[in-house]
Formats: sequence, structure tokens, C-alpha cells
Amino acid sequence: MNTDWLSHQWFTPETLKSFTWENQLFLYGIILTPLLIILKNLIRRYRSQKVPVALEENELKPGTGAWLRVIPDFLLLLTLSMLMVALARPQKSNEKVEQWTEGIDIMLALDVSQSMEIEDFQPNRLNAAKNVAREFIQGRIQDRIGLVIFSGDAYSLTPLSTDYKLLYSYLDAIDFNMIDTRGTAIGSALAISINRMRESDSKSKVCILISDGESNAGNIDPITAAELAAGYSIRIYTILVGKEGLVPYGKDLFGRPQMVPNTVDETTMRKIAEIGNGEFFRVTDNQALQKVFKQIDQYEKAEIRETRFKDTADFYHIYLIWGLLFWVLWIATKATFITSILED
Repeated sequence: MNTDWLSHQWFTPETLKSFTWENQLFLYGIILTPLLIILKNLIRRYRSQKVPVALEENELKPGTGAWLRVIPDFLLLLTLSMLMVALARPQKSNEKVEQWTEGIDIMLALDVSQSMEIEDFQPNRLNAAKNVAREFIQGRIQDRIGLVIFSGDAYSLTPLSTDYKLLYSYLDAIDFNMIDTRGTAIGSALAISINRMRESDSKSKVCILISDGESNAGNIDPITAAELAAGYSIRIYTILVGKEGLVPYGKDLFGRPQMVPNTVDETTMRKIAEIGNGEFFRVTDNQALQKVFKQIDQYEKAEIRETRFKDTADFYHIYLIWGLLFWVLWIATKATFITSILED
């Protein structure tokens, strides 16, 4: 027979606080139980016969047996209290939540050309883009994400993956020396992103293109690449970073910011987004870039489905057993020779 119920741990405050109570109202019955017992004794005393005693008042002292009179009432109190606890139904629940989604395929195409070193963003355009890309990845659930980097050439840094820790490590490692060829091959970056997603059966396929310059390298025209993406139902968001005109780039001999001219091709980036059924964004500082990524994050949300498993264990039987034990002891005090002692 299982004797776990014998442990005193069932009555410690820590254990009682750990329970949830199915019928919490019964716990208030524990407060009323002593009042009912007191009322019972008052009624009993009122109805009992009064016998004259031929003794002086100072000779009427309670004997040791008088203290035994409280035993039945104490056992009855414990019995009823345990019954109230059992009726309140103490429980412990372990709820598990499983979230799943069909997910979205997202390719991040990031410009690493030398112009991304310009410091109109803090600390520069590339690092600002990397920071918001990391925040974007952190907000996804079960979406497959890949990285493409481009300058004069383009290549796939990581395939589509849900291993976000791996993505973070590759994202942190991106720098300006990863591609030797100078220039900005936007069309090639789009082509590689398309190649990574063209055989995907995901319901939503997205390419986020981040660049600050004009497409002047690569072996495929950006507009042609955008049309190819549209044929594969790949939506393209284009983000043009940086200001036009004089922008800070490096320091002069005296440590002052060195200003250099900068041009952008907004027309082409806007046309790519239009063909790709996406949206074009123009950003000129870190805050605007963060806002754009948050906006795209809201656009491309997959439906998250949730399954909850609730494992509930009842412990009322523990207190019911204790209640029966106290009830048996209460009956014993009413049915043995102790009764005569208690009644005198």
C-alpha cells in the first residue's frame, strides 16, 4: 500500500500554496468548523441535566480527566477540516504550449560594397543594416531565412535555414573584405536569392534587398531579375539606405569627418519593388531603418497556431484519507471507556 499520504509535507505552507483549488469556496468551511463545534457544545450543555453537588465551591477543581474532554472535539475539528480541504480539490497543473507555423521563406540580400562604409548611419551603413537584420531575425518563428551578400559580385552566404544561431554568427562575420570585386551587382544578388527560393513550396517567399548605390556590376539586369522573381511569386522589398549629396566618409588628417559625394538610384530600386509586388523604402538614418524592418515584419507574419496540453494531478485523496483516519479516532473516543471519563 502506498504510504506517501503519511508525510507531514502535505500540511506545510509551501505545499498548500503550490496547489490550485478547483472548489476554493470549501476552504472557507474550515473557518466555520470551530464555530459549529462550539455551538454543538453550547446546545449540549444547555440540554444536559443539572445535578446538585454537596461540595464547597473551592473544592470543585477540574481533574486531569477534564482535559480529555477536548479530544473528541479536536478530532472532529480535524475530520471536518480535512473533508473541507478534500472538497476544495487541491490540484497541480503542468501546462505545455506548442507553437507551430507553416513559416515564410525570406532571403536577406545585403550590399557590402565600399560605399556602405559611409557614416551617415551609426557606426556606418553596413553595421546599421546588420543590427536591424539581427533584430528582424529574432522576431521570427519557424521562418526559413537565408543571407546573400553582394558588391561587384554576389554569392549566397547561408541557405534558407531555421538555425537562427548560425544566421547570427554569419551575420556578425559580414564585412567589406568578403568580396574583392568592386561595384554593386543588384541583379546578381536578386538572381541568387531567386535560385535559393525557386523550388520552395512555401506559401510566402520574400526577398529583402538592402543597398545604397546604383547597379553597375554583375551579369544580369536588376529589372530582368525582378521580373524573374515575380514569375516565381517572390515578393521583393527594396530598402535604399543613405543620403544623396555630401556625406561623411572617414577622417581627414586632423581627425575631422571627411565629406564625399554620394549618388543613389531610387528609380531602379522603386521599379524592382513594383515588379516584385513588394514595397520600396528610402531611409536616411538608423531609426528610419529600424522602423522599416518593423513594418516589413508586420507585413510578413505567418499564422501561428498554438496547441495547449494541460496535465492536472488531483491530491484530494490525500486529505480524504487523513479525514477518515481522524474520523475513526473520533469514533473510538466515543465508543470506548474514555467516553465515561469525558462525560463525567
